[in-house]
Amino acid sequence: MSKYNKLFVGILLDIIGALSYFFPGIGEMTDIIWAPISGWLMTKLYKGKSGKVAGVVSFVEEIVPGLDIIPTFTLMWFYTYVLAEKKK
Repeated sequence: MSKYNKLFVGILLDIIGALSYFFPGIGEMTDIIWAPISGWLMTKLYKGKSGKVAGVVSFVEEIVPGLDIIPTFTLMWFYTYVLAEKKK
């Protein structure tokens, strides 16, 4: 998958994760289902140690109430393709 496809998918997944804000009361209950899926998807999009760490961060971000607004997938893309590229 190209890096721009990953960005598009990441933004889409961040939007899905933030949808719970549109359903007060029941929205946080959906995070119980979405959190492990989000963590798993993160490990599939980004391989290696950084993908595993990002998967845990994504899971925690989704399971803790109020943190859904953080765009974890987009931030991971930025880290992988902008910050880590500068280190090389």
